[in-house]
This record gives sequence, structure tokens and C-alpha cells, in this order.
Amino acid sequence: MRHQLKTDIGTLLDKVRASTPLVHHITNYVTVNDCANMTLAIGASPVMADSIHEVRDMVSIAAALVINTGTLNEATVAAMHAAAKQANAKGIPLVLDPVGAGATPYRTETVRQLLQQARFSVIRGNLSEIRVLAGLDEKTRGVDATAVFDGNALQQETRIFIENTARKLNTTLAVTGAVDIVSDGKRTCFIENGRPEMARVTGTGCMCSSLVGAFLSVTDDAFFAALAGVLCMGIAGEIAYGNLQPQEGNASYRNRIIDAAYHLTAARLAGRARLTG
Repeated sequence: MRHQLKTDIGTLLDKVRASTPLVHHITNYVTVNDCANMTLAIGASPVMADSIHEVRDMVSIAAALVINTGTLNEATVAAMHAAAKQANAKGIPLVLDPVGAGATPYRTETVRQLLQQARFSVIRGNLSEIRVLAGLDEKTRGVDATAVFDGNALQQETRIFIENTARKLNTTLAVTGAVDIVSDGKRTCFIENGRPEMARVTGTGCMCSSLVGAFLSVTDDAFFAALAGVLCMGIAGEIAYGNLQPQEGNASYRNRIIDAAYHLTAARLAGRARLTG
């Protein structure tokens, strides 16, 4: 089964590159350029429109919408709501990246209102953010997680929690950390790719959400799209780390991650993927 998943993800990558789908982002200004370049690297086409005057029109011609709550203000929040409603009305898949949910009441309430007013195909976040969405009393420090997912001791407990939350929110959850987990409440997969150094680059989570959006553009299976996006990000992080030169630091690492995604192939994905579940 895992071998077939690896093969199918490679096929999905080829499909993205053959069709160059338009992925609309309403994202944060810290990582907007990285998200655009990662979307291009995987073979899709990014647009980063966030004006209330055009988001409905832009969503209508897009193949997927990614909403990221990293840098909020009244104008972008209004645009997020309008875009999400339009996407639901048009049957366009949505990704939510609830950056920093739990850090402030405004941020948490914004995410909760988005969840109340629209259905998201995939929610990608760290474990702390997902715990907030589940209604648990979790505190985060901006985009940092205080809860750490231990892939061994807590794997079964975490699996049950994520599966229950996915069913509760009627979505696919992609929870990234030391070990990543993707679940739609019925199917669950752990991904053991990636590097701890990725946490020292601002925006790797945001870029991962962009990858999920790109894959959602070419499949109706949100679980499969989330799995593909998270896996590609982890493998790109591994390859980039292996290519770092002694004098290079996190800025070079960021660029090498994007370059690694650009050079991903179906064969490379199949050869490096570490999936369990």
C-alpha cells in the first residue's frame, strides 16, 4: 500500500507540472515571496491578491485557494472571508494555515470565524494550532508550537486526537512537526521526512501549505493532496540540507529548499519517502 502511495504521489506531481494550475493565496507578508516561489517550483502558478475588490473574481478563476493568518489586519480578514465564501460557492478547494492560532484572542477568533463560515478541504498547522482549533486550551508563541509531537511515545494518542479532530472539523488535517501526520478521520499516515533545521527558516510551514494547495488543484482527494504536499516539503528539506556548503546558513537553506522542490521527480519522491501508518 505504501509503495502504491509513493507511486501515486509521483503521478500527482507530474499532473501539477503538466497543467500549471492557478493557486490563489491570501497569505502573510513575511513569507509571501517564498510561497510564490515554492508554488512555481512545484509547477503551479501563484497569485497573491488580497484586495476585497478583486478576491472574489480571482478565486473564481483559480484552481485552489490558500488562506494564511500569519499577519492579520481588518482588510485582509474581510478579504479572507469573502474569498472563502466564494470558493465554497464555486466548489474550489481551500487550504487554511491557522498561523499562531492561540497566540492572541483576535487571531484565534479570526480562525474560528473562518471555520464557522466556510468549509476547508485541508487545514495545515502545527500541533499547538490544531489543539486550539479543537477547542483545547493551548498557548502558542506567535508561530511557535509549545506542544511537541513525539513520534514514538505519543504516536497512538496523537493519532486518535488528530483523527477525531479531522472528523469534528469535517476536513483533512496535515499536522507538521518532528514527525508529520495527515488524516481525514478515516485514513491516517505518518511522514518521517524532513530536517529539524527547517524550523530555523521562516516560512517553511507557509510554503508547505502552498504545496498542498498546488496538489489540491489537480485532485479531488484532499487526503492525498495533503500527503503529497507535506511529503514534498520534507524531502525538499532533506535534499537542501545535504546540499548546504559549510559557509552557508539559514538564508541559503531557504533557497536550496525551493531549488530542491523545483528538481523533485516522481522517482526521487518514491526513493526517499518514509511513510508509516
